Amino acid sequence: MRWIEDAEAGGVRQRRFDIDRDGRVVPGLLWTPAGALGPRPLVAIGHGGGGSKSQGYVVALARRLVGNRGFAAVAIDGPVHGDRRADHGSVPGLAFLEFSQMWAGDPAMTDAMIGDWRATLDALATLEDVGARAVGWWGLSMGTILGLPLVAADTRITVAVLGLMGMTGPTRARIAADAPTVTCPVLFLAQAHDSLFPPSTAIELFEALGSTDKRLHLQPGQHGEVPVEEFDASEAFLARYLER
Repeated sequence: MRWIEDAEAGGVRQRRFDIDRDGRVVPGLLWTPAGALGPRPLVAIGHGGGGSKSQGYVVALARRLVGNRGFAAVAIDGPVHGDRRADHGSVPGLAFLEFSQMWAGDPAMTDAMIGDWRATLDALATLEDVGARAVGWWGLSMGTILGLPLVAADTRITVAVLGLMGMTGPTRARIAADAPTVTCPVLFLAQAHDSLFPPSTAIELFEALGSTDKRLHLQPGQHGEVPVEEFDASEAFLARYLER
């Protein structure tokens, strides 16, 4: 793990890092309470297909988890996103287009991202101000496309917020195989007028999850119109299990 930047604002410390894994550079951001030491819960945040680890709602969610709960939070760039790109995501829409092509054409993408996330969690577990005594996942849309298989694969993740995704798409078979093996508590968010992942496909995916402790929130609006109260609900749901 190499530290790139270190800054503090409003009681939240934000650190930019790179991790080298099998010839891949994994760029990430870590948020922790400023000046605090000792192990604490960690929430891993998966961003959407057109964004990056530093997009607005990712940073806002991370800062609220740190500021309100004293948790740590981490996000890494997706497979063709953010600082993995030569243009650092400066060309609008290009990352989303390339991710869509990769989703359809690269069957190794999901497992590669699982490996990147697991390497990240391994590295953070050694830090004295993280320690990761409990790990949660929050990821919608691409954050579920790639995050649901991670939650299924890594037993360190004991609670998850998923959604804005359905039982559909190029990796449907993988999602269908992994969903029943997700047994941790799950909050699943869906939008009633989602034109990318219609609610019928979202409900099918929700029903396929193996968890006996799961709940579905369906809100009006299009794919990207998740209301602020669902971020409130996400924070409360994660805290309910991670603070135990």
